[in-house]
This record gives sequence, C-alpha cells and structure tokens, in this order.
Amino acid sequence: QVQLVESGGGLVQPGGSLRLSCVASGRTIRTYDMGWFRQAPGKGREFVAGVQWNHVLYADSVRGRFTVSRDYAANTMYLEMNDLKLGDTGVYVCAARILHTSAYYDEDQYAYWGQGTQVTVSS
Repeated sequence: QVQLVESGGGLVQPGGSLRLSCVASGRTIRTYDMGWFRQAPGKGREFVAGVQWNHVLYADSVRGRFTVSRDYAANTMYLEMNDLKLGDTGVYVCAARILHTSAYYDEDQYAYWGQGTQVTVSS
C-alpha cells in the first residue's frame, strides 16, 4: 500500500512563496509518475505540475512561477510556488500513478492520493 502525506500549505500574500512537500511511504514508487492537483473553492480539480519519466510538466497557469521536483532517495516530491496569485488558492493534493500514458493531466490516471494541504493567497 502507498501512503502520500502533504505538508507546507498556509496563508500567504500575493507575490509570496510557499513550498509544498509530499512524502510517500509503503510500497516503492520510484518508477511511478507523481503530480500535484489543486481544487479551488467551487471549482473542479485541475492538474498543476508533475514529474513523468524525469520530465517536468506544468499547467500553463503556473509555468514560470512553480517548480516541481523529486527526491527519489527520500520518496519525496516538492512544489515550489513563487509569485503566488489569488487564483492559486485551493487545496493542493499529491497523487501517484502506475501507468505512463500521455494523459498525465487526467486525475483518473492516478491511483494514489494524499489528503491535501490548503493554500490560501490573500491580501
């Protein structure tokens, strides 16, 4: 069984920064794809960023501001969030998938999910 635990969320002003962490435990997931999704208030869940075959992937809305990375030895994925905007507010969830299809943005591809961590951007 794979467990995913996020941390690092909080309240930040526009233009500020946060770093989220996702620690995986249990079954080895070194070869699994991992990604971050978020769900804004009243909105559906959307893909934010991820790592697939050592390629970094970003939603257009965060490219240039966010950086996703993995520490494979520690089974940890990070999301460095810079120049945060009001629209970045939401619950950020870590996910992992076994298969490696081109539909990395589809939440149905991911079998394992964390509990989420709240990010609130407010002035």
